[in-house]
Amino acid sequence: MQVLVAMSGGVDSSVAAAMLRDDGHEVVGVTLKLWGGESDSGCCSVSDVDDARRVAQQLDIEHLVFNFGDDFMADVVEPYVADHAAGLTPNPCIECNRHLKFDRLLVRGAALGFDAVATGHHARIAHDESGAPRIARGVDPAKDQSYVLHMLTAAQLAGVLLPIGGLTKAEVRTRAEQLGLRTAGKPDSQDVCFISHSGGGRATFLGNRIALRPGRLVSREGEEVGTVEAVELVTIGQRRGLGLAGDGSPRYALDVDVAAATVTVGHADDLLVDGESIRSFTWVDAKAREFVAGGATVTAQVSAHGEPLELHAIEVHGDGGSEVTVKWAQRQRRIAPGQSIAIYDGDCVLGGGIVV
Repeated sequence: MQVLVAMSGGVDSSVAAAMLRDDGHEVVGVTLKLWGGESDSGCCSVSDVDDARRVAQQLDIEHLVFNFGDDFMADVVEPYVADHAAGLTPNPCIECNRHLKFDRLLVRGAALGFDAVATGHHARIAHDESGAPRIARGVDPAKDQSYVLHMLTAAQLAGVLLPIGGLTKAEVRTRAEQLGLRTAGKPDSQDVCFISHSGGGRATFLGNRIALRPGRLVSREGEEVGTVEAVELVTIGQRRGLGLAGDGSPRYALDVDVAAATVTVGHADDLLVDGESIRSFTWVDAKAREFVAGGATVTAQVSAHGEPLELHAIEVHGDGGSEVTVKWAQRQRRIAPGQSIAIYDGDCVLGGGIVV
């Protein structure tokens, strides 16, 4: 089988390429050139491209570079900026997976005649009783990335391979060491790839693109209790950086009103909600949507490495089930609008969407 492997320059995708090569596939590595600006914290730097190219040389496979910079700007960076301007808390890594790694790359791979596209994500592809593919949790719970792949449909999964999902991170590094790969000891990327810490971080990045306005901090009763330098940088649930001394009891951002330049603050219990509304929900297939709408017992995950949360109820509505309301079995802290919730049947992802 001809397989196009997305090689980010990290150890996971390096080992994924090696495993597929060793399994007898005709493997070609590809690195996506996404961000042309300053980067020191993610997977978009010049050194990452160079690492991927050198690993491909070590593995004796062809290496390509696809320039998806315009798509990355339009589908990831510009929405990231616009969301902050609207008081939302986006997840750009999810949008990169949605639009670039599992859309543009799949389309390009198919056009070039490849049978499948592979990545180094820590997740597995499982199948239901009818053989329909599902994203499933990776075997290493500390590194599982199924949550950030919740938007993948069965049609897309038919052309995707995830070779390292059955390995722990330690096992991945051991394989890389045994192969002598230059990425064996390379640390994992942790942050948003287009935000440079040395260049001033998120505040500078956004401040160069939108006007950041000071805002008022008010209590639930409307009393002004402080100020913030930029209301666009505040996230619901945030505690640090609010500059509130108060009575010694921690206070958190409960609501962000960018138009009024106001952040409502309160105590931890004030963040508890009975449920969440979700928009732009993508189901892996119609069968998964019908399974959930029929009252099946499922769980939800609200962060990349969060624990599964039990649901009291889930309602599916909107065109094609694009709108979902979840009711928690026990009250949970409010999820910041713009973040994502994924729905699981055991270890398998049924779909996910964006919190309203």
